Amino acid sequence: MRIRRQTLALCAGLSAEDLQVQSMPDASPGKWHLAHTTWFFEQFVLGYDAAYQPPDPAWHYLFNSYYESVGPMHARPQRGLLSRPTLDAVRDYRARVDEAVGELLVHGVSAELAGRIELGLHHEQQHQELLLTDIKHMLSCNPLLPAYHKAPVLSPSRTAALRFLPGRQGPVDIGHEGGNFAYDNETPRHTTWLSEHALANRLVTNGEYLAFVRDGGYQDSGLWLSDGWAQVQREGWQRPLYWQEDLASEFTLAGVCALDPHAPVCHISYFEADAFARWAGARLPTEAEWEDAAASLPIHGNFQDEFRFHPCAAPSGDGFLQMYGDVWEWTASPYVSYPGFKPLPGALGEYNGKFMNGQWVLRGGSCATPRDHIRASYRNFFPPHARWQFAGIRLGQDR
Repeated sequence: MRIRRQTLALCAGLSAEDLQVQSMPDASPGKWHLAHTTWFFEQFVLGYDAAYQPPDPAWHYLFNSYYESVGPMHARPQRGLLSRPTLDAVRDYRARVDEAVGELLVHGVSAELAGRIELGLHHEQQHQELLLTDIKHMLSCNPLLPAYHKAPVLSPSRTAALRFLPGRQGPVDIGHEGGNFAYDNETPRHTTWLSEHALANRLVTNGEYLAFVRDGGYQDSGLWLSDGWAQVQREGWQRPLYWQEDLASEFTLAGVCALDPHAPVCHISYFEADAFARWAGARLPTEAEWEDAAASLPIHGNFQDEFRFHPCAAPSGDGFLQMYGDVWEWTASPYVSYPGFKPLPGALGEYNGKFMNGQWVLRGGSCATPRDHIRASYRNFFPPHARWQFAGIRLGQDR
């Protein structure tokens, strides 16, 4: 119920109109997120009982996302056209499904059903992050550039000195070790080889990325992968998403704010991260390099729980900084299965496995990620052109 209430809390300051808008095909309206996360429990938990009767069977079509094996679905780019059911009806739907799942828990559930409920909660936390990123994109499309929340008061920041720390060389084990929740794509744990390498102690800052922009990084085809350069030309990219033309301010969930040169650059694509790394004489880390470095570190940082909803400058300190929170970190690794991977049985097997094509792995979580949702083995993934997520850069290098 804490997780379910948090989703509603993230929508509390928004109007029905705010929650209706779909600003691009890759985003979804807030109302749809509220309904879909509820449909997930209805479909995969309550629907486990053949006697269960849904409040409105037609909603199954509206709020299915991509589970082909459980039936047809409304076209994703047209979710913003779903003015009915109303926001009040969706909130009532959530309340009724929550009550039904609560009754199940009171009377006890099987291990399989408990696992489905746990999966549903982690699924909901993924959608909490998507809510924030989709709301941000939606508000950025409004000429008034309105704020979602009031900006927190932060102390003046400074940039921690950039250093490259050597990583381990040789055979290492990566992947989830078991014992608590993980998605199927984090398994099985397996051995891989790390060549001699080093990783940056912190994330790339706005100030460092600004130097890339001013040095003509977006005009130098030699820095870009072929598809990336085509994307730059086609979309007219000149700077990160949400940076304003003055290169001194950016749109945030608190409205337009001064660009903090010490904070991590965010809302950049894999193509941009890769081009910057090449310009800087470095490269992006592999996901195995990243996980091996992060596995022994405590999971703390600037997460959704801080209610800042924006990345902050690295704190002072030795060792690796900002490995968790602030921004998702693009890696040089394509999103493919681990050796011996087996998706979940049945419809839930569509959750991750079928997307292992043409996407790249990101690690570490962001300022929009709930803290208790992340772990060292967590594999996020997006297509290389995606920019609306809180994604940034940690540099790596060969030794």
